Amino acid sequence: QVQLVESGGGLVQAGGSLRLSCTASGSLRSLNALGRYCWYRQDPGKQRELVARITRTGNTYYGDSVKGRFTISRDNAENTVYLQMNSLKPEDTAVYYCNTEATLYNANYWGQGTQVTVSS
Repeated sequence: QVQLVESGGGLVQAGGSLRLSCTASGSLRSLNALGRYCWYRQDPGKQRELVARITRTGNTYYGDSVKGRFTISRDNAENTVYLQMNSLKPEDTAVYYCNTEATLYNANYWGQGTQVTVSS
């Protein structure tokens, strides 16, 4: 019912910045049922990590490893969520995934992932 398309990943030097975006598309009924958005990341050999979360009304949560460096935001009119990543570290290297949910339909949706690589 809902498709998530991510963009903005790439290669960057330590200390640099990237901004990821994730746009949801689908039927009006499906889009209106979406609530919070999350960004997750995963590197080979590591557990999936919650990076940031934002509710429909703009309340945010950040993982300890990114607090003070990353900012999550959303544009409800465009069904888009962003992740601004500043002061990037090599440890931030991972595949980043966008996630959203529609609790009324017991549904979860994931993007395909976008690679972020930070060089030292």
